[in-house]
Formats: sequence, structure tokens, C-alpha cells
Amino acid sequence: MKIGLYFGSFNPIHIGHLVIANHFAEYSNLNEVWFVVTPHNPFKKKSSLLDNFQRLEMVYRATKDYTKLKPCDIEFSLPQPNYTINTLVYLQEKYPDYEFSLIMGEDNLKSFHKWKNYEVILENHYIYVYPRVSKEKIETQFDGHKKIHHINAPIMELSSTHIRNAIKKGKNVKPMLPEHVWEYMDEMNFYK
Repeated sequence: MKIGLYFGSFNPIHIGHLVIANHFAEYSNLNEVWFVVTPHNPFKKKSSLLDNFQRLEMVYRATKDYTKLKPCDIEFSLPQPNYTINTLVYLQEKYPDYEFSLIMGEDNLKSFHKWKNYEVILENHYIYVYPRVSKEKIETQFDGHKKIHHINAPIMELSSTHIRNAIKKGKNVKPMLPEHVWEYMDEMNFYK
């Protein structure tokens, strides 16, 4: 079974995340895409994050109608701050028959050489890259690497930051969110 791991804070998960994940599940050789909800990214301020389980609940609600998309809380039980290499090692031990690949945006590939043990990740896992808003191809030291696949996924100009800011300003963000997620956020008064 080939699993694509889509890491993120998903604060909140939005239709752009679903479009990208579904595209990989349908148009690559991945069987499933797991949304790995990250408790705390070492490069982001923690204060703007909703509680881990609230974000996981939103991912659960967003993916429950899609058989190939799954929420994943694996990083909640790992020491923080966590690094992707630790998650991959843990998942490989827990699911030895699965092949795990990373899904990342082109912009993340540019800084991939700064990731902890990035060489080990590349040695043992494939990376699936989706384009970001810039129409220009982002040049990196990984261009042409046999383990890195660029997938021509739809370009999404939607961000969780935009949604949070719009909610603070009282704007209607309902079309940007899966229905079950919007209902939960509205009920819980998130980001207001």
C-alpha cells in the first residue's frame, strides 16, 4: 500500500487542501493520502494554533466522505518539537508493509536541504511535489532527482491564514471550507 503523507497544521483545513490531496490520491500511484496534523512546527509560532484535537477533528470532518483521504494524529504521541524523519521512522516501524511518501509544495522543496536528515528521507522515501502559485518553476538542488516527482496538481491560492484573517473581519468564508468543517468552526466560534 502506497501512502502519501500530507503534513500541516491544518489551521483550518480548507477546500484547497482537499483538492490537492484528492488529486494525489486519484492521479498518482498513491493509494491513500494521510493528513498528518502537526502539533507544532518548529518554524511557526504556536500561539496562533487551535488545540491539536480541534484541528484533528476538523480534518476528520473534512475527510470522512472520502475513502482515500484519512486524518492522522501520529505526531501527537511523538516528542516535541518533532521532525519529519522521526515520524517516518515511527510509521515505517508501525506499518512495515506500507510505503510512505511525502507530499509537499514546491516552496518547501526549496528549503528541503535544511530538514533534519533530509538525505535519509530521500534515500528511503519518494517525494511528490505540487506547484505553488508562482508560474515559474522553482529551481532547487533536487531538480531531476529520481526520488522526487513533480505532479501537475491544480494550483490553489487559498490559505489558512487568509481564512483566519477573513473570519476576524466578519467575512463569509463558508465556500472555502468543507461543509462539515464550516459547521464545526461556526459552532465553536473558532478564529473570531
